[in-house]
Amino acid sequence: MNNLSSKKILLIICGGISAYKCLEIIRGLKKNNAQVKTILTKSAKEFVTSLSVSSLSQEKVYEDLFSVENESEMDHISLSRWADLILVAPATANTISKLSSGSSDDLASTVILASDKDIYLAPAMNVRMWEHPSTKENLTKLRNYGYKIIGPEVGDMACGEFGKGKMTEPNNILKEIKIYFNTKEKNKKYKVLVTAGPTREYIDPVRFITNMSSGKQGYEIAKSFRDNGFETTLISGQTNLEPVTGVNFIKVDTAKEMYYETINNLPADVAVFSAAVSDYKVKNYENEKIKKKESLNLDLIKNIDILANVSKHNSLRPKLTIGFAAETSDLVKNSLKKLEEKNCDWIVANNVSDTSIGFNSEDNQVSIFYKNNSSETLYKMSKSLIAKELVNRVIDKLN
Repeated sequence: MNNLSSKKILLIICGGISAYKCLEIIRGLKKNNAQVKTILTKSAKEFVTSLSVSSLSQEKVYEDLFSVENESEMDHISLSRWADLILVAPATANTISKLSSGSSDDLASTVILASDKDIYLAPAMNVRMWEHPSTKENLTKLRNYGYKIIGPEVGDMACGEFGKGKMTEPNNILKEIKIYFNTKEKNKKYKVLVTAGPTREYIDPVRFITNMSSGKQGYEIAKSFRDNGFETTLISGQTNLEPVTGVNFIKVDTAKEMYYETINNLPADVAVFSAAVSDYKVKNYENEKIKKKESLNLDLIKNIDILANVSKHNSLRPKLTIGFAAETSDLVKNSLKKLEEKNCDWIVANNVSDTSIGFNSEDNQVSIFYKNNSSETLYKMSKSLIAKELVNRVIDKLN
């Protein structure tokens, strides 16, 4: 079956000399039985006409944000929801700058900002513009936001110069889009379980022991699995984060509750244990609130080890079991020890003593230790991008 059949592609054509290539992109998408709608920016109309675009797409061409006819249908919302994927081509330096700053001064940028779908950018610009630090910085921001970049290529420029900045050829853009949908289709057969956030271990009805985990990294991992087509379950401790939509979302309190929910949702093909499970719990829970005293001694006992129990289970162990290690010292030594003792396939470790990448931060830096004695480090980036990098490695492993 053609994996583009009936797929809905929103093509946003921007103002650059490569805009004419978008006609070939439309032709290729239609040839593969995709549905194509287009937005033509004001500057794009200097290079291609609405008539040529609509003739190929066989659809109305959307242009002005404040058109009474268009906005009566709330096009900036309906278009973003209609699409399975959004492609911006050619993504000029100006377009990239606008998107990185969150600007929404026309229909194209408003649709992109309002979108909940994956967005591909196909950059095209002069080599000096491509290499300019501001462009590099803007692209880094967009990658952190989740945008996917196709190209550019090295070649002759319309301005007569040679270098990197040439828009990727239509056939190669189509290949990337096919790979995207093909991967999502393949991943539908896989079941993934993710744990996230802290657990609470109660002392009495109103007091508990916990830790500083925000759950942000685990939530981003669950979102990335969801976005890549996996059947995803997220088991979360108590956090201040909004529940993740589009997944089987389960909220728990204690390590015992998290363990039972984990077992109830196995078997799975992949399990990512990113939750910060309390290592200890109170031996003697008090049924009534403990009254204030001069001192209070707590007798702590070892808590249930969810990762070790699942990873060493004969029948329920996921094919790929990934543990997390939050360390403050000896990261390599402690991670390798945990990898062996817990019987994991991978350990993802970070140094939580660094507050810029530790608990509650927006960014992270992790090292991944593999069972085959290899390792790699993903240097500081947003937790969203860390999640995407991790999920990409899981996809490579599964396929």
